[in-house]
Amino acid sequence: MLLKITSRDSDKDLSHRPKRRRCHETYNFNMKCPTPGCNSLGHLTGKHERHFAVSGCPLYHNLSADECKVKAISREKQEEEAKTQEENSSRHATRHQTPTPKQSKYKEQVAEMRKGRNAGQQKEQKEKHTVHPTTANTLIALLERLKTWYGLEKLRIQGQITEGNNMIKTIVFGRFELDTWYHSPYPEEYARLGRLYVCEFCLKYMKSQTILRRHMAKCVWKHPPGDEVYRKGSISVFEVDGKKNKIYCQNLCLLAKLFLDHKTLYYDVEPFLFYVMTEADNTGCHLVGYFSKEKNSFLNYNVSCILTMPQYMRQGFGKMLIDFSYLLSKVEEKVGSPERPLSDLGLISYRSYWKEVLLRYMCNFQGKEISIKEISQETAVNPVDIVSTLQSLQMLKYWKGKHLVLKRQDLIDEWKAKEIKRGNSNKTIDPSSLKWTPPKGT
Repeated sequence: MLLKITSRDSDKDLSHRPKRRRCHETYNFNMKCPTPGCNSLGHLTGKHERHFAVSGCPLYHNLSADECKVKAISREKQEEEAKTQEENSSRHATRHQTPTPKQSKYKEQVAEMRKGRNAGQQKEQKEKHTVHPTTANTLIALLERLKTWYGLEKLRIQGQITEGNNMIKTIVFGRFELDTWYHSPYPEEYARLGRLYVCEFCLKYMKSQTILRRHMAKCVWKHPPGDEVYRKGSISVFEVDGKKNKIYCQNLCLLAKLFLDHKTLYYDVEPFLFYVMTEADNTGCHLVGYFSKEKNSFLNYNVSCILTMPQYMRQGFGKMLIDFSYLLSKVEEKVGSPERPLSDLGLISYRSYWKEVLLRYMCNFQGKEISIKEISQETAVNPVDIVSTLQSLQMLKYWKGKHLVLKRQDLIDEWKAKEIKRGNSNKTIDPSSLKWTPPKGT
């Protein structure tokens, strides 16, 4: 398109207009910044040596020329870092690109190879673990034997099934970690954890190892509360009143229920006395076992509940607890007997103790006639328990209308050999070490 220039435009004088500055022309360095007190040195961007306007004046923006240069350098570093991060992210983004046809084909080949290899391995494992009929019969027979061998474990598993999953499986007690056998009515928030942490001195139960560690750092107890009524060597027995030390006795009953099936006493501990046996070392008196006893028993029960901790079982401590309970009955001048029903392990322990007491009495007896009443008065064992033990030993016969006690020398000789082999064991109760008087009825 062509424009026509009129004469009016052509004749117009344009000499009064200022000439445009060309890009190659330089600034006039005689110009100064209009800010008062500014010498025009430096620039707000930090990239120029001089400035001539307020927009680039460092002084106007309360800065110095050096500060502007430092900020410019830091900005450049930040820009470089951002650029580097952007390049790295773009490099990693290439990993998620669509694979090429060659890559896809190779991937399919690898998948087919792995599929064939896994199928071969599964076939071999299936053939390896196939149980033939003869092998199955052998396994069934072995399982039947295991049921008889591990009766205690079977009872524990049955207890878990009847009580469900809300059962404590293990407890951390001192330096031991103990598997539990039965359900105990701990509060639900503790029972559902599966593992319980118990202080071995005050028997307080906790939820975690950290809480136990903090408690042990503050716990001042090193032995059970109550009076120490027996001490010989490292073995001590403490008499704890359920009325005076209610919390400790309740915790002791909850702990014992984890290992006893027939125990029903948990919280009503006031009518009972607890005799706690401990073994002492440089860290304190560690719980070995205990038995509880009614303060006023109309049937002359000298034991209501008895327990030896699992870590001290099969070491003679259970027999010591039983012997100590009969020693208290002798001091009271009474004939005692444990409260029924007895647990399986408790019945085994008592039968063994009664057998040992009777054989010792028979060995030391020098007369011609033996009276069950005299044996009972001498040993503080109930006559019913004496008769049942004599029957199990086949030492009681009925002849001509009378019951006769037979003195079986073979059993006595066997008992003597065991005593000699055992030697001077510390796992016996010494009556001279007892410092106790029968409590008055309360």
